[in-house]
Amino acid sequence: MSKENHTGRKIAIGAMLAGVVGYLTGLLTAPKSGKETRADIASKAGDVKEATLAEAKKAQGEIGELLDRAKSEVLALSGKAKEEFHEALARAKDAQAKLAAVMKAVKSGKAKDPDLDKAIRQATQARKNLAKYLKA
Repeated sequence: MSKENHTGRKIAIGAMLAGVVGYLTGLLTAPKSGKETRADIASKAGDVKEATLAEAKKAQGEIGELLDRAKSEVLALSGKAKEEFHEALARAKDAQAKLAAVMKAVKSGKAKDPDLDKAIRQATQARKNLAKYLKA
């Protein structure tokens, strides 16, 4: 993934978060009943959760694509590069599995946001490491 795509993703996430904060501010200052306001907040929280899960699912898919590509290119490597590649491959598979587990836990309401954030960070790093070897 190029730096441009990564920067674009950061901007999109920042814009999404700014939109959510603006929406919540509008909700809290709007002349609605408390019950209506709470229902709106709960609805938007669900939307944010779904957006986060979608981002996690996308990262998981990207790792899967890189893993498939890596399998076909591993034969071209030798020696230390092959060993380092296998380590990066193992970390990517581990990150993908952790991401799947955390996504399942989030969907069932058993995971905390920091767990999902950590899994996404690990998946992103694993994706970068594996992409580095595939570009070489």
